[in-house]
Amino acid sequence: MSARPSAHRLRSGTASRGPSRASVARRKSLRRRRAAIVLVALAAAAIGAIALAPRLHHAAQEISLPLRHEDIIRQQAADKGVPADLIAAVIYAESRFRDQTSPAGAKGLMQITPETAKFIAQKSGGTAFELQDLGTPQINIAYGSWYLRYLLDRYGDNEFLALAAYNGGEGNVDRWLGEHGAAGTALTADTIPFPETRHYVQKVEEMRREYQRTYAQELGL
Repeated sequence: MSARPSAHRLRSGTASRGPSRASVARRKSLRRRRAAIVLVALAAAAIGAIALAPRLHHAAQEISLPLRHEDIIRQQAADKGVPADLIAAVIYAESRFRDQTSPAGAKGLMQITPETAKFIAQKSGGTAFELQDLGTPQINIAYGSWYLRYLLDRYGDNEFLALAAYNGGEGNVDRWLGEHGAAGTALTADTIPFPETRHYVQKVEEMRREYQRTYAQELGL
């Protein structure tokens, strides 16, 4: 029968040792390196976010309030005597700066119908004009700006009447003015009979303020 080791022998045996000083130092060094790597990564992420922020802001702005062809808009504003922010707001309301054709046949950035385009070409001396030219931003904005100037002149620089005619037609605006005149009342933006035209005028005026606030430098305001 083998004898059990005595308590004295257990106590006097070799005791387990803790980590050595070198091991502790290595662990501390490893922790410091890991912490440094995390700090560097966080700093890099912060710098990247700061650098990316303007581009993200610009991308979001392009979606919510786009502006393109500002050089053409400025040039046509000066040439036609129409505020650049008004031209930009009309383009936004008509097409959101996309070249497109409506179901009614209105074309381009400022959504000009073939009939209106022919009228503008005749009045402005565009003898070489062809309908496909309305897909060109320079011509489309030039024609749309000319028509805005024409309507402003026709209605005594009354902007809401000019915008109502741009959307609803001169004949309708003339009829509304006649009806209100006969009734002794004033036609205002809020009393335009056509809901679409009423909303259009209000939208353009709202967006004009937004373009004034956001793109004053780009539009030369």
